[in-house]
Amino acid sequence: MQMALELAGRAATMGEVPVGAVVVVDGEVIGTGWNKPISSVDPTAHAEIVAIRNAAQHIANYRLADATLYVTIEPCTMCAGAMVHARVKRVVYGAVEAKSGVAQSNGCLFEGEHLNHRVDVCGGVLADQCAQIMSAFFRRRRLELKSKKL
Repeated sequence: MQMALELAGRAATMGEVPVGAVVVVDGEVIGTGWNKPISSVDPTAHAEIVAIRNAAQHIANYRLADATLYVTIEPCTMCAGAMVHARVKRVVYGAVEAKSGVAQSNGCLFEGEHLNHRVDVCGGVLADQCAQIMSAFFRRRRLELKSKKL
């Protein structure tokens, strides 16, 4: 999760919402990503999606059956769906995302009876640090917007 936090910091320096993700298999990092929908002009370029794509390329397989995905914030519907389709074994996230999180905050999408794959979920890992980087980013963003209005 520490590496995911560092990647979230990279996103923040690019003006992106600071979310970082790391895919690990047998203790080896096989994929990394950070939010870049703005810089890549791609609404699907969430940290989790970027990390999943990176991991799949690394192992030359679209299935990540033995993978654990670490992400700094609770996944959204799109990212949760991608994890199911990639057959990610486990997701470990930091802070909850009350508005769009679907692992805890707005029910647990991963427990859907209709799904053909179950992703194990573990939340709250380094939650304070993960929440802090988000809070600091949006605090700065609000101050920047306020100063532009003055």
